[in-house]
Amino acid sequence: MTIGDLLKDAAARIAAAGLEDAQREARLLMMEATGLDRATIFMHAERVIDPAAIVRFRELAARRAQREPMSHILGRREFWSLTFKVTAHTLDPRPDSETLVQAVLDQVPDRFAPLRLVDFGTGTGCLLLALLHELPRAEGLGVDASEPALVVARENAAALGLAMRAAFRRSDWDEQVDSAFDILISNPPYIPSGQIDTLQPEVAQYEPRAALDGGTDGLCAYRRLAPAATRLLIPGGLAAFEIGVDQSDSVIEIMAGAGLRHIATAKDLAGIPRCLLLRKP
Repeated sequence: MTIGDLLKDAAARIAAAGLEDAQREARLLMMEATGLDRATIFMHAERVIDPAAIVRFRELAARRAQREPMSHILGRREFWSLTFKVTAHTLDPRPDSETLVQAVLDQVPDRFAPLRLVDFGTGTGCLLLALLHELPRAEGLGVDASEPALVVARENAAALGLAMRAAFRRSDWDEQVDSAFDILISNPPYIPSGQIDTLQPEVAQYEPRAALDGGTDGLCAYRRLAPAATRLLIPGGLAAFEIGVDQSDSVIEIMAGAGLRHIATAKDLAGIPRCLLLRKP
């Protein structure tokens, strides 16, 4: 079978699963299955593919038609122009979360300062490692309750050449953390428990539920992180939290109760408040 034949069939299956841009996704899977580059796939639709690659391509396309996330199928995702390994044990890094990275950088007057960062619920390590990439003298600690997620984060740190400046620790939030930090960041679970099953299948069926479930009102993690930030941040230290839709006022109130002062709210590309910035007095 030719590239064109296979792409047409796979795109139809992916589109039937309710996915947009099925042709682009089929091409990505073809690149993965064959090792061919995008230009070859575009320009040589008549090229015949060997049987082993056909089997591989059809397996990948079937997984995508079952709404398995593309990042799980490929095993990677680009975030902040860096490539991160992704598995079923980690959240898929999303463009919206880049809002937090930029918001933090906007609050750092000297990017060469020897800052200490901590990231709670680090997952792939994407937030922490993106910031360390931009802050060449900073060091960071990534914290997660999931050891399999920490394995992925360590691999990402090594692959990005940041292992010497990034440490990772298993902990239930701040229970095993006692150091002082200049910056505390987190993209915690913030989806109300009752809403998880209504999310896209890629999220509800494939992403780790513990990384999504924010409790009955979606705010449980913030209630744990507020006193942690007060305890761990140096005076004047910065905290940055990703938030869900319509959670801004509630999270600000929780943080104020722990003594943190709200200084700014950053919006994502859709104009939705996505990151809260706070300081410890």
